[in-house]
Amino acid sequence: MKTIGARSGETGKRRIIGRLLLVWFPRLFFSLLVLLAALVAVWRFFPPVSTLMAARYITLRPVDRQWAALDRVSPALQAAVIMSEDGQFCRHSGVDWPALTGVLNKAGDDAAPRGASTIPMQIAKNLFLWPQRSLIRKGLEIPIALGLDLVWPKRRMLEVYLNIAEWGEGTFGAEAAAKHYFGKSASALTSHEAALLASALPNPILRNPSKPTSRQRFIVRIIERRIAQAAPWLDCLK
Repeated sequence: MKTIGARSGETGKRRIIGRLLLVWFPRLFFSLLVLLAALVAVWRFFPPVSTLMAARYITLRPVDRQWAALDRVSPALQAAVIMSEDGQFCRHSGVDWPALTGVLNKAGDDAAPRGASTIPMQIAKNLFLWPQRSLIRKGLEIPIALGLDLVWPKRRMLEVYLNIAEWGEGTFGAEAAAKHYFGKSASALTSHEAALLASALPNPILRNPSKPTSRQRFIVRIIERRIAQAAPWLDCLK
């Protein structure tokens, strides 16, 4: 009888847990959607804080970020970042589907997809998600990126990205990076300096724009050539 009673109790607990999940999970999901929508609306007009910046604030580590409007960022840096990070930025609606499909086709069953992250997807990751690669994170990036592209103009997306991108330990945004590495404002960057900064974005902790490795200098030369040919790909910024 004790065994039957124990089983009955376990069944009752499972039913209660199941009912709680059915009731509270939709509410939690809806609340998160409302919060996400509110943040997207607010950050359309006000400077946002990335999850990495927030983590540093919470743990009392220094954060160097000086907000710069897009018009105060060198056109060379705008071109360098787009042409190195997301060449189809002005053409897609948040996700570069052909590039993403190609990456997923090459990935193993258990592999986290690498590459094919557009600027809207990187904004989604930096503002709402976590830095570690995973299929779950990539799956969340996509709908958020599509929503951002729907609500924010392209200029605003690039402006936000250039102000939240990490450019070294505790250094965020183009203005702070330009002053840290070159001792000047982001508006005064040359094409070469812009290419150096863009070359560091894939790994900002290990890549130093002011002390590039030989591999990094090779990437810089490629980016400089792309800057010179960038005009047809930047029409959405006009």
